[in-house]
Amino acid sequence: MPAVSVLPKLFHWLFAFLEFVFVLGVVVICAALLVNPKLPAGTHFGPMQVDLMGQPGTLTLRPVGGDSDFTVTALRGSLNLLVKGAGGLIEVAKQYGLPLILIKSLFLAVLFELLRRLFRNVGRGESFTRQTVSLVQIIGGSLLLYSLVTAISERWFFHAVFNYVALHSVLTISGTELHLPQMHGSPMPGLSGNLFDSPIFFSGLLVLALSEVFRQGLALKNENDLTV
Repeated sequence: MPAVSVLPKLFHWLFAFLEFVFVLGVVVICAALLVNPKLPAGTHFGPMQVDLMGQPGTLTLRPVGGDSDFTVTALRGSLNLLVKGAGGLIEVAKQYGLPLILIKSLFLAVLFELLRRLFRNVGRGESFTRQTVSLVQIIGGSLLLYSLVTAISERWFFHAVFNYVALHSVLTISGTELHLPQMHGSPMPGLSGNLFDSPIFFSGLLVLALSEVFRQGLALKNENDLTV
């Protein structure tokens, strides 16, 4: 009789809890998309001391008219980035950022549900069954699809935010004002871009390879059962 392990049951309940957390996160993000909160007029903070690439810096948000200006100062004041219309920047970040966070939270909720089912089967001693093999294949395929979707979504988000900052900001370096150039072309990732740089993409390939091992193990098990 095989030894009984508590790990499958532990993982089963752990993934159930994580699934609940991210389902709750999906609900909160959907509510934020429906409510669409705005930056209140007169909102301000700072100067706030922060660490920027290992150097001390400050962040400041101050009201100007009906909007706010956002200022980043670094390198002991020699570098200054002024973003005019921070409310618009927040709107762009919400428009592209909240759907991106929603995609990630929804994927994690689905992934933890699949893992919960997988370890439920393992806890029952059903490691080499058609259902378990299908679960492993779905997890591998989901990881590949997720890496592709997030690579596109993150590129769109960065493209939109950078172009807004380029249009509404002035970069001052040692007293010299510079204007950031806009990004042109499609924000779609290339084959050498974020997709193949993502460890999730290769994790999906590895899980699919393991699913083939499980599938062949199941086939051998069925053959042995027929032989006996």
